[in-house]
Amino acid sequence: MLLASLALIGGILLLVFSADKFVEGAAVTAKFYGLPPLLIGILVIGFGSSMPEMVISAISAYQGNPGLALGNALGSNIANIALILGVTAIISPIAVGSSVLRRELPFLILLTSIMIILFYYNRRLDRVDAVALIIAFLLVMAWSIFVGLKTKNDQFGDMIEQEFTSPMPLRQALIYLSLGLIMLVASSRIMVWGGVEIATRLGISDLIIGLTIVAIGTSLPELAASIAAVRKNEHDLALGNVIGSNMFNTSIVVGISGLIAPSELAIEILRRDLPVMVILTMVLFLMCYTFRPGPGRINRWEGFLLLGAYASYNVILAITAAS
Repeated sequence: MLLASLALIGGILLLVFSADKFVEGAAVTAKFYGLPPLLIGILVIGFGSSMPEMVISAISAYQGNPGLALGNALGSNIANIALILGVTAIISPIAVGSSVLRRELPFLILLTSIMIILFYYNRRLDRVDAVALIIAFLLVMAWSIFVGLKTKNDQFGDMIEQEFTSPMPLRQALIYLSLGLIMLVASSRIMVWGGVEIATRLGISDLIIGLTIVAIGTSLPELAASIAAVRKNEHDLALGNVIGSNMFNTSIVVGISGLIAPSELAIEILRRDLPVMVILTMVLFLMCYTFRPGPGRINRWEGFLLLGAYASYNVILAITAAS
């Protein structure tokens, strides 16, 4: 039990470090080869920030733990909105000023709706569902890129360009990219082993471990990035991290799990976890598309509301695990 706990904690710490280096190396490499800042933000950073969830989902599904894979995807989405944006908004209210981000939110709603329909239709995640989610994501990304490149002087693209003005040489960026990916895989394997071992010893489901400890661990890179962004007054970057990550989790991460290991959906996912994720996604939409005058804004009291919702959800999970 002690070894499993150390593996889980050590895996989380290594995961946070490796994810940060992977994203930094990927972004600088993409910029060196002339990828526009907006695409770096939408594709490279969004993909990179979701790499921990993707790797853990693939490893968990391959090793016969689909509950951990799905729990990680749904739990990360819940943590991204309620925990990360909650904490970030309390530190500094988040202004929603980018037209690109305001377009990405409806796409997140669309992908979430597709997942809901597929999940409740046959109450399982099979390879057809997985392919449908991945194709939907690719279509959304293609449209987002097409429209985004036609948008001039967007705040989100400007912030990405300022964020990665580091004079890091290409060789160093490639080293960060390669080593970051290797460490991501290694730390993910350590985390999965530790999480499954703890769940087995305590007699709780790997779904609960995925929804809580593993989800928080894989969301730590987004938390660090969002806090750093708002401290530099780059609010769109903070929000973009969460929206991009949730879009990847909802489609690609869940899709990877379904492709590798099709499985029946636990009733808890349909009755508890998926509804919580959907409600929080709609709350985020309403906060950003405010009916108040001026641009959308997630203020401090809304941050406390989100954080309180996350605490309440984890209390429910704790009660469920103990029963």
